[in-house]
Amino acid sequence: MIIEPRKYDIDGHSLILRSAEKKDAEIMLPYLKRVCGETRFLLREPDECSDLTSEQEEGFIAYHAEKERACLIVAELDGEYIGNASFDTAGPSRRNAHRADIGIALYLDYTGRGIGKKLFALILETIEKCGFESAELRVVEGNDRAINMYKSFGFTETGRIPNANKYDDGTYADDILMSRRI
Repeated sequence: MIIEPRKYDIDGHSLILRSAEKKDAEIMLPYLKRVCGETRFLLREPDECSDLTSEQEEGFIAYHAEKERACLIVAELDGEYIGNASFDTAGPSRRNAHRADIGIALYLDYTGRGIGKKLFALILETIEKCGFESAELRVVEGNDRAINMYKSFGFTETGRIPNANKYDDGTYADDILMSRRI
């Protein structure tokens, strides 16, 4: 689905939240590699992003643009790509069609400035307009800033997957499952 762009002032800077476009594919590849390298809280190691192609990213963007109940929103601060958020149905069956699954990430330099809250609020607003009954996400234990933000939007912990993430150094971290009724 495509949303109308939103513009916000963040400490004198122009934040634009808009639907991803095909042209964003070239920007999203280096973004993904960098953002995965900045934190242990995302799904991949940076080198696992090397095999992704512009065509795959274009397909990801097109899928979210064309589907009625999915959306990919990019965040730009003063014209610079700084992150994105997306949602899709939690599964392919009718039994899962009432649940939206959310993903969100920003460059580390842009966290803690209220940008993630604006992006997350827009994702939730769009999820509600699509008629979902609940929203859910996974967050890696220790990502306290994100956990606190999700809680501020009414999300609660609904479970854990112990040792869901195994890092190259041999350590592990749980996935925390969080959800909220819409």
